Amino acid sequence: MTKGFFVARKAQRFSLKERISSWKNNRRARDKRIQAIRNWNWVAIAKVVAVICFLAASGAFLRYAEGYVKTAAPMEEGGLKLVNVPDWAKSDLRNRVAAFAGGIRFPLTDKTASFVAGNLASMSWLTDVKVHVTHDSVLVAARWRKPIIMIDIKETASKIYVDEDLVVMDYMPMPHLPIVEAKGVSLNIVPLLGQTFDEGDVRAAVDLAMVLNQADAMYAPKTPLLEQIASIDVVNYKGRKNAQREHIVLNTKGRSQIIWGAEVGEYAKSVEASDQEKIAALYGYYKEVGSFADAKYIDVRPPQKGIHLPIERKR
Repeated sequence: MTKGFFVARKAQRFSLKERISSWKNNRRARDKRIQAIRNWNWVAIAKVVAVICFLAASGAFLRYAEGYVKTAAPMEEGGLKLVNVPDWAKSDLRNRVAAFAGGIRFPLTDKTASFVAGNLASMSWLTDVKVHVTHDSVLVAARWRKPIIMIDIKETASKIYVDEDLVVMDYMPMPHLPIVEAKGVSLNIVPLLGQTFDEGDVRAAVDLAMVLNQADAMYAPKTPLLEQIASIDVVNYKGRKNAQREHIVLNTKGRSQIIWGAEVGEYAKSVEASDQEKIAALYGYYKEVGSFADAKYIDVRPPQKGIHLPIERKR
């Protein structure tokens, strides 16, 4: 064949007989195929199809169920943990803090921190509250207010505590702490829980109680003198009732009276012994005698050094 030329082939011709024979052969083959299809086990095929459909549906259902379980499962929870709790805060106070917080177990979510902090904001025993949620717990750190004095409010038949910052705290029994009652306090306005008293007679009572606390730690840690004191009487604060009489008096549980005199830091105005001399006299007597049971009055005001022995006098 020469390149560039096209050669047409002559069409092949078939006879009529050959065409009829070919048609019959094709028909027989088709009939055989149809017959083979009719002989199939359609019941078995239907079962196989049903099993396949069932497995496919089961897989889809399991995937849906897995997602549902993950969605419906409860959130992880963690326990409430109070950190850096002072030794004096016993279990009853800790339980009260937990009650204010809203419980002892919480969901470990970001919202929990703000929820717990909001609840504890009204807890008068705590300040500077910080809440942190970890992978397994809810941590609460705070500064715990320690009660210094107790005030008995006769008008409402209730009691309150006051800390060193004059913050008012709700009352609960604390027998392990040497908390003394402040008597003669002017209660024209009693602050709400968590609020503070104005400076004045309450401050005078708190300051003296703190001085005695510090002296106990130095001179009588095993048998604190403050445990012998029932109350600090500030009714004549700064001589408001009688300028000639002592401003502050300590009443012991044995009904003796310790005449303290001027407010802490104000001794020079009243020409009295310094606060240090008063402490030395008071603790010198307490160390020597061991109690105040045998004294009716002990006057620590005279500006002289040495131990002040109990005195008897009419008032």
